[in-house]
Amino acid sequence: MSRNKYHSKKIVVDNVTFDSLREATRYMELKQLFKAGKIGEPTLQPKFPMNTIDGRPILIKSKGYPNGRHATYFADFRYFDIKTSRWVIEDVKGIDTPVSKLKRAIVEAQYLIEIKLL
Repeated sequence: MSRNKYHSKKIVVDNVTFDSLREATRYMELKQLFKAGKIGEPTLQPKFPMNTIDGRPILIKSKGYPNGRHATYFADFRYFDIKTSRWVIEDVKGIDTPVSKLKRAIVEAQYLIEIKLL
């Protein structure tokens, strides 16, 4: 298995590659909760585009994108909690970097959601 930049081993479960054993374990837990009828509509890697601030697009300029590409936040999981009747968005983090904190804060403010860290 290959390692990511924070030295955790990638792992494959159900033909899905996860960045860490911790993330794969959470996936297996959510599968069991879904089978038990406790959660609904589990989604892997839900996408949250960071659209605009004061009418200006949030763009990331980098090699290959001189005019910038739209910033996007990918959480690890989203599901509907049957008991609370609420959507839950989760992100499994071994290391919560300043960049991940900033991106999460922008997405939480833009979408009026809370992202649960595991």
